[in-house]
Amino acid sequence: MIDPAIKRCLGQMIKGVQVVAATHDGLTRAYTSHWVTQVSFEEPVVMASLSKKHDTWPILQESGAFTVSILAADQIAEGQYFSYPGHKLRYSAPEFLGEIDGHPVVPNCIAWFTCDVFDQISLIDHELVFGRITASGEGRLKAPPLLYSSRHGWRVTGDKAREPGVSIRDQLLSRIVDDTTTESAT
Repeated sequence: MIDPAIKRCLGQMIKGVQVVAATHDGLTRAYTSHWVTQVSFEEPVVMASLSKKHDTWPILQESGAFTVSILAADQIAEGQYFSYPGHKLRYSAPEFLGEIDGHPVVPNCIAWFTCDVFDQISLIDHELVFGRITASGEGRLKAPPLLYSSRHGWRVTGDKAREPGVSIRDQLLSRIVDDTTTESAT
C-alpha cells in the first residue's frame, strides 16, 4: 500500500483524460485513463497503463491493438461512463462509444489513435502497453481537454499559462549566446 503522504502528493498530478478501447471477436471493452502518454519523438508511439484485473485487458491482449480517444472538456459524462474500476461493463452505450473504420472511438473527441501493440512491461499491479500509432483522426482539436486529478477531480482547462510570444527559455538562450559572443570578441 502507498504511504498516505505520498498518495496525497501523487494526487496533485493533473493529467489529460482518454478512453482506451479494444475489440476482439466482436466484443469491445473500454476504460477511462489518465495514464496514457506519448513516449517517442522518432516514431508515433504511446504507452497505456492497464490493470490485468480490468475486463479490457484480455480483449486488448487477444486483439494486439487498442484505440485512444482524447476527451474534450465537455465529455465528463463519457469519462465517468468508462470509469468503473472493479465493475464489468456488459454494454457500451452507442452515444459514448462509436466506430470509425471498425475501431472503437468516443464520438466528438478531440482526437483519436489506433495502435498496434509491440511491447509490454509487467509492473506491480499494472501492465504498460506500448503501441505504434497506425491511424489517427482529428476531432475537435480546438476544444479544451478534460483533465483529472485524484485530489482535485474532473477539471476543465483552456486558459493559457502565458501569452504567445518569446518564451523565458528563448530569452535565456539568447542572453547566453550574446554573453558568449561578447566574451569571444574580447
